[in-house]
Amino acid sequence: MEKKMKETLHHVKASTLYKREHKEDYGREKIEILYEDDDLVVILKPTGLLSVPYPGSKSRTALDLLEKILRGRGELSKSHKPLTVHRLDRDTSGVMMFALNEATQKKVMDSWHKMVTERLYRAVAENPKKNRGHGKNFDPLPDFGMIDDPLAQNACHVGYVPQKKDEHTKTVVARTHYRVVERGSTHTLFELSLDTGRKNQIRAHLASKGYPLAGDENYRANTDPFHRLMLHARTLDFIHPTTGKKMHFEVPEPEEWLSYVKKGDPHPEEPVWKKERLTERRSEEKFPSVKTKPLSRKAERGMDFIARGKSRSGK
Repeated sequence: MEKKMKETLHHVKASTLYKREHKEDYGREKIEILYEDDDLVVILKPTGLLSVPYPGSKSRTALDLLEKILRGRGELSKSHKPLTVHRLDRDTSGVMMFALNEATQKKVMDSWHKMVTERLYRAVAENPKKNRGHGKNFDPLPDFGMIDDPLAQNACHVGYVPQKKDEHTKTVVARTHYRVVERGSTHTLFELSLDTGRKNQIRAHLASKGYPLAGDENYRANTDPFHRLMLHARTLDFIHPTTGKKMHFEVPEPEEWLSYVKKGDPHPEEPVWKKERLTERRSEEKFPSVKTKPLSRKAERGMDFIARGKSRSGK
């Protein structure tokens, strides 16, 4: 049983294993309700918690926790339950809204861009370095501007900005406005807003300019100072879909983020996922895998299909 568990964990990302061992509330994350009425609820979602379920996942989600709260009060019903209107990435913390009935959900989703008047994020990104990303050099971004490169998704459903040579790759329009809040010697604190809500939009857009977010394993970050993705949905302003009232919710990112950027981190600890890759590389150098020469078609003709399959797979 123990061996089987170890084999299973071998396929889990190194950063996830680290969080299982060191994150105090791993698997027990809680949400904070910031506002609630008959039509909608606004919450503060912690890092590490999925917003909503995805096919095949059994992980806890913010949606599950909201349902549990309503059920505990005796208020959960077919006509009164949390419904998705937008999402935050699992490792992104911040302000998030759910509808509480189908009529409100439809109103919000049909008029999202008119109804939501401001949605600001804060993010800490690594400063550009020479030859980051396949030998490409990056210049520092101006103090404010917009990134409007179209986005694509790879086979693992991770968003990215395709190269110009990949002209046949399917892309979607994406626009990210940014402002530099603090520019440090090793990292930069950004404030960002979105014209479009594409998957991984902020992470992909900043990484494409040489600014991967600290703690972002998917976009080749070299630092992980707080053992989390340093992206936070700080502000959500919208017109209430039923009352027409202007609503404003703001929860600042951790104070340590600004202090970290100001101080700089010239000798950062290597992220756990880079250590893991280095260990695997050294293991491969010490015990290289044996590569066998494939059999010729003539030699395979005298084998049954099972033996032929094993020879082709190297088993």
